[in-house]
Amino acid sequence: MRHLVFKVDLHTHSSASHDGGIKPEQYKQVLESGVLDCIAVTDHGRIDAAQQLHDELGDKIIVGEEIMSQQGEIIGLYLNKPVMSGLSAHETVQVIRDQGGIVYIPHPFETVRKGLHPEVLEELEIDIIEVCNGRAFAQNRSQQTVVWSRLNHVYGAAASDAHGVKGLGKTYTMLAEMPSRTTLREQMKQARVITERPALRSLLYPKYHKIRKKVLRK
Repeated sequence: MRHLVFKVDLHTHSSASHDGGIKPEQYKQVLESGVLDCIAVTDHGRIDAAQQLHDELGDKIIVGEEIMSQQGEIIGLYLNKPVMSGLSAHETVQVIRDQGGIVYIPHPFETVRKGLHPEVLEELEIDIIEVCNGRAFAQNRSQQTVVWSRLNHVYGAAASDAHGVKGLGKTYTMLAEMPSRTTLREQMKQARVITERPALRSLLYPKYHKIRKKVLRK
């Protein structure tokens, strides 16, 4: 087995998300310090901030989006253009695939955070499923997801779902090489998930950022 030395987080939210707060300079610092080697920026309903970061930092940033489908949330990785919210789960997956993206399922089976249910997942063509979410607290479905991924032969990843910089570097996936649009799926065959409970403060980031941004708009 090849050495797994690259630390990759496939699910994070920048300050461009309505509930996110990771600033561009914080992404840069985390990458330069070696806390992580590659980070997907997966803001809600937009990819502009991710594209700007990719322009500055190159392939250490994966352009992604967390999309609200009719049945729940789906992430597209390696996107060239945003995917519209409100489509069916099947249509959302198809739009991701039409632009050569990778279909990643965040926090499945959860109801608090609008995860996709098993009956929906089994009808979709999925590349990667999140078997461990760093913010899974109210509903932790990791064991159920691990079983599902094995039964359905879908690769499992761990990701932080960080909405603030303190949430980065605790939950991520180890790979043998820097991932790319063409190699990520294949690399997931030998991936290893790293999970560590982040500080309580990081779990509260989304609510904090929602309130802060609402106040600033007044």
